[in-house]
Amino acid sequence: MTISKPILIVVACALIDTDNRVLLAQRPQGKSLAGLWEFPGGKLEAGETPEEALIRELYEELAITVKEECLSPLTFASYSYEKFHLLMPLYICRRYQGIAKGAEGQNIKWISAADLDHYPMPPADKPLIPILKDILY
Repeated sequence: MTISKPILIVVACALIDTDNRVLLAQRPQGKSLAGLWEFPGGKLEAGETPEEALIRELYEELAITVKEECLSPLTFASYSYEKFHLLMPLYICRRYQGIAKGAEGQNIKWISAADLDHYPMPPADKPLIPILKDILY
């Protein structure tokens, strides 16, 4: 018999620049999975839709403004961690206002899809890499 774990919904974004590179953010020290690279995003707050949460998170983390119509659902990850099961919708966004920066002190990098395998990522993010490679080549 499997013991069920709480489901945690975290939304993420493959932010794409004009050179067809994707943005990764490094998890800061003091957080779980510190030092690993991930797609920006975060947890939904009470009453938020995934799109609203992503717009809020991209503003808080990267100081950019995104409109809901510029977010396109791409795929999702489903991964079981020790204490919870993560469900992570991944959106793609090519249009936003502002210049992305690590607004919370985190490192960020724009990288080509071909280089995504060279960055250590949380286990839930890894299955998203082949999908991004397919659409960005």
